[in-house]
Amino acid sequence: MTETRSYDAVVVGMGFGGLGAALHLAENGAKVALVERLQYPGGCACTFEHEGDHFEGGATLFSGFDEGQLFRTWIERHAMDVQYERLDPPLELRSPLGVIQARRDRAALWKQFEALPGAPVQALRRFARLQERVAAALWPTLDDLRLLPPLTPSQVLRHAARLPRYLPLARLAGRTLWSVLERFGLTKFEPLVLWLDSQCQITVQCGVRGAEAPFALAALDYHHRGAVHVKGGIGELAWGMVRAVEALGADVHFGAPVKRALRLPDGTWSVKAGRHSFSARHVLFNALPQDAARIAGLERDPMLASMAKRVEDGWSAAMLFRTVLPPRDAGPSARHLELVRDPGSPLLEGNHVFVSIGARGEGTVDQGLRRMTVSTHIPVPKIRAMDEGEKAEYVDSVQGRMRETIAQLAPEWTCVAREFTGSARTFERWTGRSEGLVGGIPRRAGLGQYREVFGRKLPEGFHLVGDSVFPGQSTLAVAAGGARVADSVLRSPMVARVSR
Repeated sequence: MTETRSYDAVVVGMGFGGLGAALHLAENGAKVALVERLQYPGGCACTFEHEGDHFEGGATLFSGFDEGQLFRTWIERHAMDVQYERLDPPLELRSPLGVIQARRDRAALWKQFEALPGAPVQALRRFARLQERVAAALWPTLDDLRLLPPLTPSQVLRHAARLPRYLPLARLAGRTLWSVLERFGLTKFEPLVLWLDSQCQITVQCGVRGAEAPFALAALDYHHRGAVHVKGGIGELAWGMVRAVEALGADVHFGAPVKRALRLPDGTWSVKAGRHSFSARHVLFNALPQDAARIAGLERDPMLASMAKRVEDGWSAAMLFRTVLPPRDAGPSARHLELVRDPGSPLLEGNHVFVSIGARGEGTVDQGLRRMTVSTHIPVPKIRAMDEGEKAEYVDSVQGRMRETIAQLAPEWTCVAREFTGSARTFERWTGRSEGLVGGIPRRAGLGQYREVFGRKLPEGFHLVGDSVFPGQSTLAVAAGGARVADSVLRSPMVARVSR
């Protein structure tokens, strides 16, 4: 008979939301069990092995490594063996309209736009000043958990002291980023519109015509806020966090899928994960709302149903995982490219791809080759209506367009030694996320985007972390959000601090 062990909290899933939550709980003395269905951590932002090569699970850029920022703080506090390299530029956008480099120095970024033919220089400078003010107001919330929602009365007072910084936000709340461009007379300056559209698509998960302006303007600062390449892959940071949690006394279990979590009459939760059984006052799910609800038998909970509905209108991804011969002038550092083949078409389904290329000598069997992860958005509502044969044909066509886009805009990276592919079905099977949904809730314009400021009423002892929970969208954001949820758990009278 399997022994049931008691904890303050069980964290289900080792994506960065779960890792952030578990680390913050363990740092503050809670007894924690951390469980994962796979044999390695990181979730959608992992580093995995395939036929001897190691790939990033998603093509993405990582931030939060500057002095005082969350990942840097955790690395230093726990002496994690995590090495990283600052990139400049962190990202390069290529399209028929030209090349824009997201330089670490924001002034260098905007000077590229000002130098383009017909650039409305004064309007660009006014827009850049607004963007910087919005980012300066919102980014500190990712460095200080006391500023992140859900807000307590004391936190409201802390925000009240920052009201002058928030004034630009009050005028933008509920508006699209497109309406802001209209205000500045910038809607016809195509290079800027494409830049903003592409950045919004990979951060707030929708384009400028639909994106909630404060979220979108803040997200544009991602390249200026500690963007790095983690040497060996982002999985090295995930493993560093796992080891830190273990060093603090938590129990960590891989290969332990959670099939059922039940709330007992005494208010505790009974969790079965693989061969292990746990009892805890709190369960934190690093999962989609619908998946967590199914595991916990809460499919009829109205709040979870509402959250699931918002996620269902989101995205999955089509993937290419390549091992390539680099061009002679590639240099040793990692590279991130964003490619848009047709600026006049929607930025999805292979027309818009994100390419992450590993550093020299990193993660490949043949040291002369480089690993490459390529992704594009695919709309889940579209594939939901297809039968299995149609889905396979559709994904094949999207991946074909991805190859064409790379060949047109990054031909120096098309000497392919090996390639395998991924799809929504791959993400569903690999991560356990229904329909392969990734990226979280699109932050479309509307005051409903702020409903989480004072929290959501979920069943007692049941918590969600990850990209469907505020602030979502990005490895840094989900880690900070997970730590913030953990902070609310620590303040709960239900935390008994089980004796170690």
